[in-house]
Amino acid sequence: MIVAGFGFRSGASGAALREALARAGGAAGVTHLATVQGKAGGLADLGRELGLPVIAVPDAALRGQETVTQSQRVAARFGTGSLAEAAALAAAGPGARLRGPRAVSADGMATAAIAEGAA
Repeated sequence: MIVAGFGFRSGASGAALREALARAGGAAGVTHLATVQGKAGGLADLGRELGLPVIAVPDAALRGQETVTQSQRVAARFGTGSLAEAAALAAAGPGARLRGPRAVSADGMATAAIAEGAA
């Protein structure tokens, strides 16, 4: 399972989501998209475009996920350093590994990270 996890601000465009994914390594080989449960609807269009299911990760599954990058705002809200990295790791399952740190769209509205797991 290869999961592209996303974090994004309200109003992030599809172009920002696609750009963050491209900067994180692209969609080739990705099997699922993921983000926190309350934002999963914001990935629906990208999921349809790529033909990939969207995993809505419960807030509790994000807490305590060890991430490469750290955002104080995200840590205060979700209990982890990066929403994109934590969503990818949580959705990919136990023992998942990040391919690299999150990547940010040029407008700063979206982040993406890719994790590989056995789930």
